[in-house]
Amino acid sequence: MKDVAVRANVSVSTVSYVLNGTGPVSADRRARVLNAVRELDYIPNESARNLKRQSASTIGLVVPDLSNQFFTLLASGAAHAAAERDVLVVLCSSESTEEAESSNARLLRSQRVDGVVYLTGFDESPTSLLKLQSLGPVVLVDERVPGADLPAVLADGRRGARDVAAHVVGLGHKRFACIAGPTALWTAEQRLAGYREALALGGLDPDRMEVVIGDYRMNSGFRLAKQVLDVPVHRRPTALLCANDMMAIGALEYCRASGLDVPGDVSVVGFDDVPMAPLLSPRLTTVRQPAREMGVHAAELLLDLIRGDAKPDAPKSFPVEVIVRESAAPPRSLWTNG
Repeated sequence: MKDVAVRANVSVSTVSYVLNGTGPVSADRRARVLNAVRELDYIPNESARNLKRQSASTIGLVVPDLSNQFFTLLASGAAHAAAERDVLVVLCSSESTEEAESSNARLLRSQRVDGVVYLTGFDESPTSLLKLQSLGPVVLVDERVPGADLPAVLADGRRGARDVAAHVVGLGHKRFACIAGPTALWTAEQRLAGYREALALGGLDPDRMEVVIGDYRMNSGFRLAKQVLDVPVHRRPTALLCANDMMAIGALEYCRASGLDVPGDVSVVGFDDVPMAPLLSPRLTTVRQPAREMGVHAAELLLDLIRGDAKPDAPKSFPVEVIVRESAAPPRSLWTNG
């Protein structure tokens, strides 16, 4: 800044007024400062500038798994919202392991980020999350963490799960299996509760639904679909409820590999409506969450908290929508009877 002042023949405070828009400067002096900035290729120290402004220059974004298109869309939304305010995003992937999340926390602390948008893959408050709170505000997305009273951006997963399961019950299915998410994760609990409610409301016993636990990844969908579907036909469920699209895609791959027809032998539904869902064969019936919008809102909320322009109110909950496609249809027994 001193070099710019010398080149423009003005004071350092005048350079600061021009760059920060914080004081009156004549048109002539403003032009001289801007010319000097261009000639010297001067880049302001954003950390120092924002410290004075009480605004952010860098935020962290932690996601469990970037191979999951839902998290990728959410990260895209958060990065877009940050870029709109000239804020840099440090993106970390935890791979849903405590070791990686702790490593990410150390990285973000070393980078002196001003706050963090956090998507955890754990069913309890990890030590790394507590450490991140020492940096500044933390906003949770698509998850609640027991014992952590933090602002959160969520979707109505329980209602979405109830609605999509009710759709499948309405098709005439009576034998269900569920590939649920990781035990005790808030999202997994909500979706499983929604599935069970739909079965009960449809006159079915939810306790008769076989429930197996996946990890929200495609490989677990394949493995667990084999576990519940590789049984004699009279015991095989005719509908498979998957707690996210990645596990549903793995289940579809198992059906293709084993010769099971979808939806003839078994209907399969997912949750999230990732971009891949309408490109599959058959196209996947699922629940649409507004992933990108959730990311935008989370980043905007975080930046407002950093500036002191917002308070951590009740969690923001986005609506969801059932997207009906070809992977779910009436069970084959109804075809032959009709």
